[in-house]
Amino acid sequence: MSRRTIGQIQVDHALDAFVTNEVLPGTGIAADRFWAGLSDIVSQFAPKVLSALARRRLLQQAVDQLLTAPGFDAADVEGQIRLLRTTGYLEPQPTHFEITTRDVDAEIAHVAGPQLVVPVTNARYALNAANARWGSLYDAFYGTDAEPYGASGAPARGYDEQRGAQVIRRVRVLLDEITPLAQGSHADATRYHIADGRLFATLEGVAEPVELRRPAQFAGFQGTGDAPEAIVLRNHGLHIELRFDPTAPIGSRDKAGIADVIAESALTTIMDCEDSVSAVDVEDKILVYRNWLGLMKGTLTASFPKGGRMVERQLAPDRRYTAPDGSSLVLSGRSLMLVRNVGHHMFTDAVTDSTGHAIPEGVLDAAITAAIALHDLRGNSPTVNSRTGSIYIVKPKMHGGEEVALSNALFDRVEQMLDLPPNTIKMGIMDEERRTSANLAACIHAARNRVVFINTGFLDRTGDEIHYCMQAGPVVRKGEMRAEQWMGAYEQRNVAIGLACGLKGRAQIGKGMWAMPDRMADMMEQKIAHPRAGANTAWVPSPTAATLHALHYHFVDVRAVQTRLEATQPAALESLLTLPLARQITWSAAERRAELDNNLQGILGYVVRWVDMGIGCSKVPDINDVGLMEDRATLRISSQHVANWLRHGVISEEDVRTSMTRMAAIVDAQNQGEEGYRPLAENPDGPAYRAAAELVFTGATQPNGYTEPTLHRWRRVAKAQAAQGQGTPVLERTGA
Repeated sequence: MSRRTIGQIQVDHALDAFVTNEVLPGTGIAADRFWAGLSDIVSQFAPKVLSALARRRLLQQAVDQLLTAPGFDAADVEGQIRLLRTTGYLEPQPTHFEITTRDVDAEIAHVAGPQLVVPVTNARYALNAANARWGSLYDAFYGTDAEPYGASGAPARGYDEQRGAQVIRRVRVLLDEITPLAQGSHADATRYHIADGRLFATLEGVAEPVELRRPAQFAGFQGTGDAPEAIVLRNHGLHIELRFDPTAPIGSRDKAGIADVIAESALTTIMDCEDSVSAVDVEDKILVYRNWLGLMKGTLTASFPKGGRMVERQLAPDRRYTAPDGSSLVLSGRSLMLVRNVGHHMFTDAVTDSTGHAIPEGVLDAAITAAIALHDLRGNSPTVNSRTGSIYIVKPKMHGGEEVALSNALFDRVEQMLDLPPNTIKMGIMDEERRTSANLAACIHAARNRVVFINTGFLDRTGDEIHYCMQAGPVVRKGEMRAEQWMGAYEQRNVAIGLACGLKGRAQIGKGMWAMPDRMADMMEQKIAHPRAGANTAWVPSPTAATLHALHYHFVDVRAVQTRLEATQPAALESLLTLPLARQITWSAAERRAELDNNLQGILGYVVRWVDMGIGCSKVPDINDVGLMEDRATLRISSQHVANWLRHGVISEEDVRTSMTRMAAIVDAQNQGEEGYRPLAENPDGPAYRAAAELVFTGATQPNGYTEPTLHRWRRVAKAQAAQGQGTPVLERTGA
């Protein structure tokens, strides 16, 4: 690996060339200035990051001593709180304040709606997510179980007219609920037209055209007033478009000529450089940054075969309409894009310090992803991301207010290097670590001038919860964790504290992922709980899921919910800090085996794709062949759960190894025919199998139960073996 020495850092030549020749031209930042600035930032912040990580270790050691002390009583939560205050684990809470973040785009500050998270390494997925701002309700219902299948199950190939009619009826009912007419039903409309800036529908059996019950819901149209090509309606800030085409297959069968109903869907998308990607070396990091660059410059494309021909995908243009008053109405054609950097615990040798040590990867991410976003701010793209001149960086896996303050200072310094006004870089705070949950107000306060997002990442949060109490005793079964006292307090406190800190109308309060992309009926039934709880965004696994989940924000006025909840006090800290320990160990041998098999099948199924194939996030079948969207967060839970039960003798090492052998065969069968797949059962000494075993057997001592060190090390081994011809793993490809 050849490097160039610049100040106190040594930069890989490939990264140097990429940043100098591709990233910086057009930003107004000279290469020499950028690299010199990064050198200064590394010198300033690398010691601070190392100090923060050392403090994590010291606090965990104090926790372990507390939990293993003679006479420790898990039920004495008040006593634990006193000791946690003494150690500094619990920080002083700030006096009442409200955030002062400015220049926030409406998609974050004012309109509630779904959020996608997508691996930025995959250009096709990234473009799909960015373009998921709009989605067909007809397609979403027709292609999923959100509209019940008939007795024969999923529709056969080709168009099922009976199911199509069923879907159209369902969508008309939704229109009646969301944008009702003054009388009658959209199902009876034979014509829509605009006169004097007002929308009218002609209904069967009704003499005079009728308006909307709430005429102000009419937002605009395309075409002419007498024969509109499209009509756009508005509810709770979200838009729904009726698309007319009497020559199209659907429109020709429709009384009003409606060919499709298109819902504004994913308002925001997090382009992920973290949990959903497998980026372990400079080659991978350049792919991460290059795709983000393509999104910010509007040049990213992806080509793929579809329907017997090659299709090229690119960022969608804005949607233009005539407003009721005759003026122009422009609606964004794309999700507002945020970028998630890595956490403080990650390091990269793409750049090393003067002694040859890897630098904190989050420092490199902040500098380069922000520099790339300058293209959006400078108008170097045919499309616009932020219309308020902001850069949105989500920062994960911070522990407490001290670490948020560290990120805030880092963003200050990056802004200075890039000649940006203070607080141009906005911060998303992932509430996914126990110390952050316990000190959430302090965390928000530390970034009060730039915070735009707090989110309950319950998957990672559960992994950290298990690791925190690793020494205290066996935890409950994984499926029972969501019913534990701490979980309810965690979800409620996130909303209550966010509202108390003034996030309403300024920032997002988010909820976690729906992980089952094939179970949309269940999602439609359950995920409405998120807006009802006061969250103005929540994660979904696909563009189709975003279109369906968007309906929840039509049914629930989240701003009104937040107003109602503003006076609600956060759940007691004692509830949040109650340990999820099993009260009595009464599990049968069969129950222990089922729990172990479930965990290990998930671990092996995810790790084999991550290590051998470089796929950081994908739909992985569980032990019951239900497809789940898996990333490192789910891996963290499963590996920590097995490590906990192993630590306390609920299961034995022999149990684990026997189960791994059984589960390897199941995972192999589930991946039969997958290109580049290396069977686990045939390669027990291979990188993937060994990585899975290491995650379990060293899980109790891995800092906070993080899986990244193990995954990264073994992925690099797999890549080296592939380069030497010892294996044929398929790297995740741009546009794959």
